[in-house]
Amino acid sequence: MKPHIKPLYRAVRIGLTVLIAATSVHASAYALDSLLDCKADAHAFIAPLQQDHVIEATPMRVEANSINAFKPTRDSHLTAFDFGVFAVVGFQKDDAIFKTGTGAPIAESAYGAVVIGGEESVRQKVRAAGSDAIIHHVAPFITAIFCNRD
Repeated sequence: MKPHIKPLYRAVRIGLTVLIAATSVHASAYALDSLLDCKADAHAFIAPLQQDHVIEATPMRVEANSINAFKPTRDSHLTAFDFGVFAVVGFQKDDAIFKTGTGAPIAESAYGAVVIGGEESVRQKVRAAGSDAIIHHVAPFITAIFCNRD
């Protein structure tokens, strides 16, 4: 290699290393596994996600049973038990971060995640992690992991 090319080559190599490292940190996932142990309430689950800006501050949808569905922010890369998260859901009675639906609330407090994955695969990973969350088929390859506390 010519002597005047060596410093340029080294600078490009260092720049690429920094770029790869920065991209890797940016692309890292925010795992919800430990939060889906069903030992908390909906506020303790949703509020930190809003504060960390990994879900939108306002729900994208509020069901009649008061379940609020929050969309992950654009670059949050949320996962739950290694499955990609489509939405985070929750409701807690008398809590300002949740809107009330038109019908009877599902519970005093309920929360979870809607993931992209088959029901049985999701159930196996959730149980292997020790969570007793309710696993509910939503659509083909869309499954809800749900904690209901009354």
